[in-house]
Amino acid sequence: MTAAPTAQQLADALVDGPNGRVPGAVVGISRGPGTDLGCAGTRNGPDGELPMTPDTAHDLASVTKVLATTTCLLRLASDRVVGLADRVSGWLPDFCGGAKDLVTVRDLLQHRGGLWEWQPLYCTTVDPDAARGLAATLPLRYAPDTRRAYSDLGFILLGRVIEAATGSTLDAAVAELVTRPLGLTATRYRRPEPGPVATGSRDDRVERRMAATGEPYPVLDHPAAFTGWRDRPVVGEPNDGNVFHALGGCAGHAGLFSTVPELLTWAAALAAPEPPGRLWRPEIAATFFTAGPNPAQALGFRRTTVVIDEDDDDDAGDDKAGGPVTALGHPGFTGCAVAFVPGRGTAVVMATNRLLVPGTPPPTDELFAPVLRAALTTPP
Repeated sequence: MTAAPTAQQLADALVDGPNGRVPGAVVGISRGPGTDLGCAGTRNGPDGELPMTPDTAHDLASVTKVLATTTCLLRLASDRVVGLADRVSGWLPDFCGGAKDLVTVRDLLQHRGGLWEWQPLYCTTVDPDAARGLAATLPLRYAPDTRRAYSDLGFILLGRVIEAATGSTLDAAVAELVTRPLGLTATRYRRPEPGPVATGSRDDRVERRMAATGEPYPVLDHPAAFTGWRDRPVVGEPNDGNVFHALGGCAGHAGLFSTVPELLTWAAALAAPEPPGRLWRPEIAATFFTAGPNPAQALGFRRTTVVIDEDDDDDAGDDKAGGPVTALGHPGFTGCAVAFVPGRGTAVVMATNRLLVPGTPPPTDELFAPVLRAALTTPP
C-alpha cells in the first residue's frame, strides 16, 4: 500500500511536478499532535531569487472570511451575543428597507442574503466610512434566501456586525476573539509582520479588467474616474481592491496576512474533538459546520467531500476505504486555501503565489484538490 505524500513532496509537485504551475508553495498538514511542513520555489515570482520559507507571510484574501469573520461569529454565537436568526438591520440600521429587513446573519454566512457578489466600491469612494456605508445601501441583486450567490459584500457587512456587537474595530475584535486566544502572533490585518512576504500579485490588472468590462459581475458605478490602480507588484498589501483602496486595509471578506504554521494552528483548533480553552460551544460549532440549503456551503465555511478510493489506506480516521470524508475550509484568490475535518484532528493548508504565473493563473481550488486528497489518506 502506497504511503501518502509528505508535505514537502506536495509542495514540490505544485512547483516542479508534472503539473507544477506556481512559482512558490508552502504546504502544511496537521494530524493530531503531528505537523508536517514543506515549501518549494520562490516567493517573488518565476524569475525571483527569494526562496519560499515556512515562515513566509501570505495575503490570505478570502480565507479571511473564515479565519476572522466566521470564527468571530462562532465565538459571539457561543456567548449568545449574536444570534444566527438576528436580522442584519437590527445590528446595522443603514442596511434596511424592503427585502433587506428579512436578511439574517445566517443568510449572510450562507451567501443567501441576496447581495451583489462584488462591486468596486473604490470607484465611488475611497473613504472607509463612506465605502462601508455604500456596501450597506446598495440595492439587493436577488430576493433573500432564494439562492446562494457568493458575496464579498455580505462579509463586509458581517464584519460590521462584529464591530457593532463588540463595540470595537474589526481588527481589535479579531485579535480579542481569535488570534490572541490561539496564540497567533503573525496573523494580522493590513500588513504582515516583519519578515519574508510572498508577492501577492503582479498589479491590479484583474480588478481593473473586472471593473472595465463588467465581467463576471455588472458594475453599478462607472470606473473611469478611478486613477488609483497599482501598476507594480503587490507585496505586503492586500491584493483585494476594496480592502486596499476603500476600506483601510481591514474588512470582513479579505485583508488578513498569516503564515502556514499559524493557519494550521487555527484549523487544527477547529478540527479538535474539544475546543481549545472552551473558546466556543461544541453544539454551536456543529451548527456552523452543517450544510445549509446548498450542500457545499455551511455557515461561512465551504464543505468539500472527498471519496477515498479503496486503494487508499483504510486507517484514515474513522472513515472506511471508499467512504466519503467531508472537510470544511475556504480558498483565497491569491492562492491560499485551508481545510479541516471536525473531530478528527486533521488540518490542511496550502499557500501559493499563483497570480504571478504568466498567462492565466491556475484556480486555487484546482491546486488545492490533490493536496487535500493526499492529506486525507493515511499519514506517511
